[in-house]
Amino acid sequence: MKRLYKPIHLLPLLLALCATMASAAQDFDRYFSDATLRIDYTFTGNATEQRINVDELVRLPRWWGKRHRLSEVPVRGNGQITVRDHANGAVIYRNSFGTLFQEWLSYDESKGPSRSFENVFLVPMPKDTADVTVELFDNRQQPMVSLTHTVVPTDILIRHAGEREVTPHKLMQAAADSSRCIHIAYVAEGYQESEMPLFLQDVERCMGALFAHEPFRSMRDRFEVTAVMSPSAESGTSIPRAGVWKQTALHSHFDTFYSDRYLTTLHLKDLHDWLAGIAYEHIIVLVNTEQYGGGGILNSYNLSMAHHEKTLPVVVHEFGHSFGGLADEYAYETEAIPMYPHDVEPWEPNITTRVDFESKWADLMRSHPEQAGLYEGAGYSVKGVYRSSADCRMRTNENPTFCAVCDRALRQLIDFYTAY
Repeated sequence: MKRLYKPIHLLPLLLALCATMASAAQDFDRYFSDATLRIDYTFTGNATEQRINVDELVRLPRWWGKRHRLSEVPVRGNGQITVRDHANGAVIYRNSFGTLFQEWLSYDESKGPSRSFENVFLVPMPKDTADVTVELFDNRQQPMVSLTHTVVPTDILIRHAGEREVTPHKLMQAAADSSRCIHIAYVAEGYQESEMPLFLQDVERCMGALFAHEPFRSMRDRFEVTAVMSPSAESGTSIPRAGVWKQTALHSHFDTFYSDRYLTTLHLKDLHDWLAGIAYEHIIVLVNTEQYGGGGILNSYNLSMAHHEKTLPVVVHEFGHSFGGLADEYAYETEAIPMYPHDVEPWEPNITTRVDFESKWADLMRSHPEQAGLYEGAGYSVKGVYRSSADCRMRTNENPTFCAVCDRALRQLIDFYTAY
């Protein structure tokens, strides 16, 4: 097909693009310093009542997150943190997240006594007084509980961290532009000091697996990867059902919510203490164990076993959760989990209840019907929730690729963070 170019029309577009880039940079420099405000919270409660409490404020030396589209979120998430200028109320930063606390609320255990969960969020350090709001949504995407508190950046009780005694770490991959990239930190869990060479080998293997998948392969130069060598007193991880409890850097364990394959850490403050002073935004924890298990939480962390035959596909799958906000595309044949009400459109881009299918991959079905369809059974429900393909990396460990819908969602997300 012959294309007719009109170069004279490019000048206004280029000027508009430059203006947009300058505006984004000016917004960041106007409101924020090149430092991170780490805010530690405890989420407490049960199925009946929930509460958010501020635990501690921590200042870290640099800011490694987004510097543009500051008030936007690429996916809604199960919760959001919003920073507003105290003087004029303008939204100056927003991010979305998921939490183990909200997942726990979906279990019968939450109908009993209250529990508390640590949560840590990173925002750019405000130059002036700011109001921070944390809000959690229920499975109908309605506000469940929120807290607004004021941060004064000159507060002498904001703890400084990462300025000395930084955890040993190694740059594994440099981005083409370190000021405009996505920073991933691999963190060692259950590796003793003598096992750090093994940890670095494990990071290399997992990096290779991640960047063998599209769209990460073709967009690899937009990622910077660091290995963080956090030592444990003992090798491995805790297995409560076997009565095994290990002294490890992150106190991780299987049997989360009594599920034998659910491997997590509840000690998020420890996790971020190990990372203080290191360039990081997205976290992949490798656990020195041969047992199958893992978990991924949006904009919190991805945690996976390091030495099982399924390690590589699991690390990639869990990164789809923690980085991409992608939903699980499998369903339980014997027991459906009602996580997604069938009269509400899920916020995750790769599943649908068909309540608002036009916002999902309806366009892809029209333009490339060979790439996307509607397959019932996803989001832990056999009926009423749909995926776009027969199989996908978000459905099984055996499928070698992300489906077209997941691929597109991941590309859009990478562009959101890096293309401006």
